[in-house]
Amino acid sequence: MTVQAIDKKSEAETAFAGAFEAMKGKGAPALRQASWEFFTRKGLPTRRVEAWHYTDLRASLRIVAPLGAPGAVTLPPASLDRVRLVVADGAFRPDLSDVASLPAGVELASLADVLAKEDASVLTALGLPENAGADAVVALNAALMQDGVVLRVAPATEVAKTIEILLVSTGDEARSSFTRSLVVVGDGAKAKIVETSLALAPSGAQENHVLAFAIGAGAEVEHIADIGPQSEAAIRLFSLLVTAQAKASFKSLGFVEGGGLVRRQIFARLAGEEASVALDGISLLGGKDHADTTLVVEHAAAHCQSRERFRSVLDGQSTGVFQGKVVVRPGAQKTDGSMQSRALLLSENATMNNKPELEIFADDVVCGHGATCGRLDADQLFYLVARGLPKHEAEALLIEGFAGEIVEALGEEAVRDVYFERIRSWLGKRGGAK
Repeated sequence: MTVQAIDKKSEAETAFAGAFEAMKGKGAPALRQASWEFFTRKGLPTRRVEAWHYTDLRASLRIVAPLGAPGAVTLPPASLDRVRLVVADGAFRPDLSDVASLPAGVELASLADVLAKEDASVLTALGLPENAGADAVVALNAALMQDGVVLRVAPATEVAKTIEILLVSTGDEARSSFTRSLVVVGDGAKAKIVETSLALAPSGAQENHVLAFAIGAGAEVEHIADIGPQSEAAIRLFSLLVTAQAKASFKSLGFVEGGGLVRRQIFARLAGEEASVALDGISLLGGKDHADTTLVVEHAAAHCQSRERFRSVLDGQSTGVFQGKVVVRPGAQKTDGSMQSRALLLSENATMNNKPELEIFADDVVCGHGATCGRLDADQLFYLVARGLPKHEAEALLIEGFAGEIVEALGEEAVRDVYFERIRSWLGKRGGAK
């Protein structure tokens, strides 16, 4: 792919240059420099970049907030029994983390320490993967990464407790943060990882987070990305990078509860035969929220399976985006791929953009995709109201059922209950369609 230089730097791009000068001495100088040079050639994405056609980041990000710095943090109590690893305002906080509770077979290091030691194996995994190499936001993150966590799960280890990477923004003033975390799961191991974005104040934070998984042969990983509400001024970018070796399994649920501009992008590569990924997502949007889910699933080996199911509920003047691309490489025979996006519009002013794609370079595959967009079923609504339910309760019941199809796939009942309650809470704030 030819990378063309941008014509003129925006104010934000100039500010990033200053931030890079401050960060380039913080370890991994070669990786940072290469990533920065890539970003400067590409610039912030605009609508002219196909993968960002519905989310013009350059137009939205006009002024860059100063980098966050460690400060006092008071966390709310956890609702589930998890091992918390806290990254607050771009810095790993062992003082707030359950470091002593990490299960046997799991090693932890802060990204800042790993970068300072120039660990070659980690730096390779932190670099730009082939199918994300054309993304300027991932490159910008690598150039400016402050901190994060590096987890290594030993081969054949079954991690009983869920590990939560808690990304926290604090303070009443907007701050920017660039975190990068890596989870290396050894052959035959099993692990559950939750990535939670929590705003302790509606500050309009600017966040760029990357979480990378390197999953060994026969390993099984379950993942949840929980993106809670923020202010309408927030800009939050989340990139999930996954490489799965032979017979590995990766299952992920993304739960987005609005809050300004949110972009989730997923780059998953099935690198070994019989690997599988299942990517699910729910977006609950209102007001002027803008939530973009864009993914690329690359089948690079034979006999692999991918499943993508996404649901969007849109109210007010919100905008939803789903762009999904499944790429089947030459030689990836017997590929089995299915992708589906469904959107429910609760308002005349809400907008949904669906763009599913297939690129197939093998001849023995089964792949399909579909996208739907519509309103609540009038017959179902009439049926419930006719049997005595108030209209707003009937609407809530149908909306919960629509989004709940995704939640039902979660294995643990306690976790399902938490997300069903989150859906009900969002519906309660909505107060029924107008």
